Amino acid sequence: MASKRLLKRDVNYVMGDIIEAAYIHQLADPKQDPKKTEAIVDEAIVAFDGLIAKINQKNVEDKKKHFKGIEKDLETKANALVEKINKL
Repeated sequence: MASKRLLKRDVNYVMGDIIEAAYIHQLADPKQDPKKTEAIVDEAIVAFDGLIAKINQKNVEDKKKHFKGIEKDLETKANALVEKINKL
């Protein structure tokens, strides 16, 4: 079972890397509409806030199952965002 601290760190690193990749893509292709990358960044921030809120939930019956669900949710959201960046 992952601890809250490690799970928060993973969420922070993954979403931070996705945001960084979006901005790097924006700098590498300045002709493209920046609103597309900004939308991906906004979506990553919303996902980050949602995941942190789930991690900080107090009344959880089965913490192990709860954290596993958060890990899967993080992976799903991160893969979707990376796919959007790759399509730009």
